[in-house]
Amino acid sequence: MKAFKTASLALAGVAMTLGSVLAPLPAVAGPQNQPTVPLEVWALRDVITAVQVSPDGKHVLVLKNESREGENILEIYATGDMSKPLRRLNASPMELISARWVSNNHIFGTAWQVKRSAVKRQEENVRSYATYSYNLEKNKFNQVEGNFSIVNTLPDEPDTVLVQTGRGDSDLTGVDPFDVFRPRSYYRYNLETGARTLVLKGTTKYPNAVFDDKGNPRFTQGQDPDNTVRTYYRKPGDGSWTQFGEVIDQDDPTQLYRFLGGFQGLQGFDPDNPNIGYIIEARNGDDKAALWEFNFDTGEYTRKLFQAENADVMGIVQSSIPGDERLVAAIYPGAKMEYHWFDEEEKALYEQLAKLIPNAHQYRVTSRSLDGNTMIVQNSGPRDPGSYWFIKDGKIAKLGSENPLLKAEQLSDVEFIRYPARDGMMIPGYVTKPKGKGPFPLIVLPHGGPAVPEVIGYDEWGQLLANAGYMVLQPGYRQTVGWGKKHFDAAYDQHGFAMQDDKDDGALYLVKQGLVDPDRIAMFGWSYGGYAALVAAQREQNIYQCAIAGAAVSRADVWYRDVVNAYTPKALDDWFKTRGVTTGIHPYNDVAKTNIPLLMVHGDVDSRVLYYHMKDFKDAADKAGKTNVQYLTLKGADHFYTTLMYEHQMAFYTKMLDYLANDCGPGGL
Repeated sequence: MKAFKTASLALAGVAMTLGSVLAPLPAVAGPQNQPTVPLEVWALRDVITAVQVSPDGKHVLVLKNESREGENILEIYATGDMSKPLRRLNASPMELISARWVSNNHIFGTAWQVKRSAVKRQEENVRSYATYSYNLEKNKFNQVEGNFSIVNTLPDEPDTVLVQTGRGDSDLTGVDPFDVFRPRSYYRYNLETGARTLVLKGTTKYPNAVFDDKGNPRFTQGQDPDNTVRTYYRKPGDGSWTQFGEVIDQDDPTQLYRFLGGFQGLQGFDPDNPNIGYIIEARNGDDKAALWEFNFDTGEYTRKLFQAENADVMGIVQSSIPGDERLVAAIYPGAKMEYHWFDEEEKALYEQLAKLIPNAHQYRVTSRSLDGNTMIVQNSGPRDPGSYWFIKDGKIAKLGSENPLLKAEQLSDVEFIRYPARDGMMIPGYVTKPKGKGPFPLIVLPHGGPAVPEVIGYDEWGQLLANAGYMVLQPGYRQTVGWGKKHFDAAYDQHGFAMQDDKDDGALYLVKQGLVDPDRIAMFGWSYGGYAALVAAQREQNIYQCAIAGAAVSRADVWYRDVVNAYTPKALDDWFKTRGVTTGIHPYNDVAKTNIPLLMVHGDVDSRVLYYHMKDFKDAADKAGKTNVQYLTLKGADHFYTTLMYEHQMAFYTKMLDYLANDCGPGGL
């Protein structure tokens, strides 16, 4: 790889123009505990959501939003002249929400449109989805109704890609806990015509599969009627599955981490030997998952490639060159997603990028030309809300930012810590530090899920609160994914108990360090984090002055009836019951115990935690005579961050900051 030459970031014609409607707003000094950066800046939808270079390096696509209330526009540029786009496209009345190159001439993606006004059952969606392919040469779209995602671009078939059904939601609020059991269907999708040909239909026994670059199904986990799971592989050309590994009993609660963690299994193949695969798994009684080499000829694990000391291996990185499946790194959580390198050339590339990109933190090559000379790099971190960098022939230039109105100096540093819980378990956490000198008021901000990883890149809520003068703790409480099986299993039957203690103990740890004022602590969470905020509002000997519960699960009993069925494995069924049904804290039942001010926030078309959770809690609180609870409904908002539009964010942020400053305990927080 050539050594890069640092280029001016203002190269003529390269910087994306965002329109005067997004002109910078002046920072203001503001009253105590109000942000110096205007809320209009924080409330923006992501201005750029995708940037990618075509495999031949001749074109770049940019999916961007040019106004506060506007919709996404897809622009395509020639890399030889980035001064103006060759194409500006939209999907009216639908909105483009994803785009990627799948050949030199074709773009593949998804669009959505609000079609319904209400959500009546779990996982129903007010939006309808369509999948599209776009032919650059013909300037033509092909569309098929439904939500499909790319499984493989099939390099040997330039007009065809392999796609699968389903969306597999995973973001800040957590994964769908039933996703691993939901059958998918796989199709060859013709980019020229939009036609689909079925390749493999998922069943209850074989719900999904991993494919190689030739489109061969190679790996699956089969679920039998007795709720045991068996793992199978195929060699190229085989027409049936061969079982390997241990039989897993889904009725055994000690096996929950393997499924709900969502990261164990086949990751890729050795390009020099298609019968060698890379599998992430915790084997031989290990607490932490490691990366293993597996031989499909012998059906054996041949060697352990890497295991981190204090965390699970959660994925692999393959060569940034398209079509090159070389294993170059394993990734695992720490202060960020850390890399263990196997390939010195790719490592050297990333080391160069770290020197060239300002505030480099979580950066990666998101696309690269086949000749290696043109690439797009994305970075995000505490001092960067998300930036895109264009590298061509050794020169680098910034294309744009997900929030171009935020400046690095306005953002706060984040420190990775480990602190002891009261039972001795070490809990990882992330502390966002506001400007100035402590002790600070503290917001404990537990993530959703709860079975998701918590690794800080750029966190908008944490940065907004820090900009308003609050220290923010984001604890990796027990059941957080990525820190090993013991860390996960220690949360079993502990909803509202030890899981809650982990959050309180983190706050008290920061008090002991002299960083936090013990009389100025609050909790704010979303989804499971909202549930935790409800529990915090009802704890005896409360350390919090107030709580903010977003999209909170308050009716565990009703939710349980919505999501389980006769086929739900016993261990998963029991796990759901421990979330407040038979054991665990049930906030709705304990509404009379609410002893601090509480703000509830909920979207009225939430598909993951339905709106009845807030409505029922309000009815119960009113009957109990609770006057210390306030409510905010976000009309038209779903559960997920991507569905929170500018007006939702403005209403939410305005209310939250006013509430913290004026209604959070005596005199506000």
